[in-house]
Amino acid sequence: MNVYFAEFLGTAILILFGGGVCANVNLKRSNGNGADWIVIAAGWGLAVTMGAYAVGNISGAHLNPAVTLAFAMDGALSWSMVPGYIICQILGGIFGGVLVWLTYLAHWKVTEDKGAKLGVFSTAPAIKNYLANFISEIIGTAILTLALLYIGMNKIADGLNPLIVGGLIIAIGLSLGGPTGYAINPARDLGPRIAHAILPIAGKGKSNWGYAIVPVLGPITGGMMGAVIYRLFYKGAFDAMSVVAIVLLIVTIVLGLVLNKGKDAKGIESIY
Repeated sequence: MNVYFAEFLGTAILILFGGGVCANVNLKRSNGNGADWIVIAAGWGLAVTMGAYAVGNISGAHLNPAVTLAFAMDGALSWSMVPGYIICQILGGIFGGVLVWLTYLAHWKVTEDKGAKLGVFSTAPAIKNYLANFISEIIGTAILTLALLYIGMNKIADGLNPLIVGGLIIAIGLSLGGPTGYAINPARDLGPRIAHAILPIAGKGKSNWGYAIVPVLGPITGGMMGAVIYRLFYKGAFDAMSVVAIVLLIVTIVLGLVLNKGKDAKGIESIY
């Protein structure tokens, strides 16, 4: 198996389990309907663990464009491989979304809530405010990539690393996931959101593309900033890509302010 197909397969497994736990909790007449946030956080943590076990020894199991960019910034991956990794991750996210749809095929029609159906595939803010939502995703993804990089500095028994990373995802979900549903991964949100848009899901609503910029740009910015922090404080390194990441951070924050004031902005809540 080559590294690109490994990223496709690993991301598909990630979404099958992660989207699957959201479907189990959100969809009517599922045996898991109505379970709480802890179930979702645990499900996503185990989803990452299973994806990492599947392809970790082949591609490194990034399964996340933000992680791929952070590892490239740290020199662990050639920049020439980054586009292929990201494309395959997004395609894997789409395929994983299709598998979740098929698994819960009998439950879409009996679930009237269109938002609950979309929530199986993609994230949404608890309080809509683009600036605040960007910041939440930036912080969540920055700690994700920072932790992945510093975890790699430790001597860990063979086979345990995916479990530790899964625990990290659970920790992020429990502690930082409330504001936006912690996408922390563009492929985790964009891929399944595309699946939601193209699949013949019974009674589905719109795919909320107006918000989709947040779980894509926020994690990319945060992932790169996590690498900047790691390289600066652990290696004493600061290079051109660090400057690019900081510029992107500024652009993302400004964009959040602009989107909050846009004439097409609806449902924005003030944070002051």
